[in-house]
Amino acid sequence: MENSNSIAVLLTCHNRKDKTLECLSSFYEATLPQNYTFKIFLVDDGSTDGTAQLVAKQFPNVTIVIGSGNLFWAGGMKLAFNEAVVTGEYEAYLLLNDDVILQTHFFSLILETHQYCLDNFHKGGMYSVSTIDKISKTISYGGNILNAGIDKPDFELVLPTDNPQACHLLNANILYVSQDVVNEIGFFDQKFTHGIADYDYSLRAFKAHFPVYLTPGVGGFCEDDHGGNISKAKTLKQRIAYLKSPLGLGYNEYLFYIKRHFPKHYFLAFVKLWLKTLFPNSYSYLKK
Repeated sequence: MENSNSIAVLLTCHNRKDKTLECLSSFYEATLPQNYTFKIFLVDDGSTDGTAQLVAKQFPNVTIVIGSGNLFWAGGMKLAFNEAVVTGEYEAYLLLNDDVILQTHFFSLILETHQYCLDNFHKGGMYSVSTIDKISKTISYGGNILNAGIDKPDFELVLPTDNPQACHLLNANILYVSQDVVNEIGFFDQKFTHGIADYDYSLRAFKAHFPVYLTPGVGGFCEDDHGGNISKAKTLKQRIAYLKSPLGLGYNEYLFYIKRHFPKHYFLAFVKLWLKTLFPNSYSYLKK
């Protein structure tokens, strides 16, 4: 049985010590309930900027796990999760991106949503907290709905309100995952090394009939850094490398995600990826 009110906090980082330290500082400065205990697991995936040493000095209670340098985001989070599992039992897991600056009240938004789900569904679920981009002042990450039906991959961002809102796809910038979910569907799929792992995970939770929700309000700041354009990779060789890179279009992982959840759209997704790679400017023009 899980340790009641014990939360494992999972992060991964690579060579951005200032952001990692700021994220951890914001967590420790947050208003957290006294009847909860939090244990932080940070994977340092081969940083060469001294991140691990600085974290160990400033936050000695953080458990630091050294990665290979080739884990990427999802791989690092899986390693953090595995470390947590072997060291204790938890009521839930709190996933944080290390570039998030948490607002002091963020956990109260999670607790409100968790209580809502217990009252209405009689089990815990998966809840994302919206973040805002400091520069644009717009919502950067949070929850999304499949806006063309559950069998189509099209989605749109859900703007936070004063109430919890049902979603299909959640960003893991600030993500709470109850042990109920982990007991049934596990954690991130091994197929994913980077960015789309959280969408796959939340959609699997939804299909397993767990409450997948966006919390009320905004709980942190995070820059929207997913605006990359393949046309910036000017040569064909560079564009194909971008297509296949986990930090680019994640070709194999994205097609696996589409095949798993939207099989009727697999061929179209395949064609779009190659059109975007071979003819990026024309593809961008046609999308307008």
